[in-house]
Amino acid sequence: MWLKKLNQIILYLLPVALVACSTALERESADAANVYLQLGVRYLSLNNLPAAKENLELALQSDSDSIPARTALAFLYEKLYKYDEARNQYELALNLDPENLNLQNNFGRFLCDRREFDKGLALLTQASSNRLNENPWLALTNAGRCQMAMGDKQKAENYFGKALEINANYAPALQEMQKLSYQNGNYKAARDYLERYLTVAEQSPETLWLAIQTENALGNEMLVKEYTELLLQKFPFSNEAKQIKSTLRPQ
Repeated sequence: MWLKKLNQIILYLLPVALVACSTALERESADAANVYLQLGVRYLSLNNLPAAKENLELALQSDSDSIPARTALAFLYEKLYKYDEARNQYELALNLDPENLNLQNNFGRFLCDRREFDKGLALLTQASSNRLNENPWLALTNAGRCQMAMGDKQKAENYFGKALEINANYAPALQEMQKLSYQNGNYKAARDYLERYLTVAEQSPETLWLAIQTENALGNEMLVKEYTELLLQKFPFSNEAKQIKSTLRPQ
């Protein structure tokens, strides 16, 4: 899950453009901020959190108004379970640019994760409904996850469906629909969403686990065996693999 979130944030952070500076000193400071930012994001992608934190803080020392640096630092604090610090960085960044669609999406997702559903959904709705948003499926999918956490599967399905109407190949929305279809007992639909997912993304422990349960419900023993072997081979240390191993252990 962290990797998926990180990939979305990195897509926003990497294309950082430097604005023209009125003095050589401002240009030097902006250049330094950009270098530190890119180093920080790179270390974050490698899960080297101490180095990421050091470089992101240096980026903010060079440019305290750097929204990408504050967004990256907020995500880093999430990984460190320092949610108050993460919230502070998101709020500072949003104060700098209240109309920033990426920030609305990321902060909205954060609030939903903290079970502040009303505030989170408000930001996600604001982001997904903005006609200037080139990637509304990101906020729509996060809104669907928020509704799932609230226990409203129907509204969640509506959000995931809207996301896939706009981008039929968006893997996280396909995975969520695979999960939701399985939970609703619609096993053939769950299989179909998995097949669509696999055309655009690699298997994950969760998709394989759901595939095993789905094919088991459909009575397809051959695919159950195939997916089980794949899960144990590709993700032997995952929680899903541990669950499989516990069922295979001799009594």
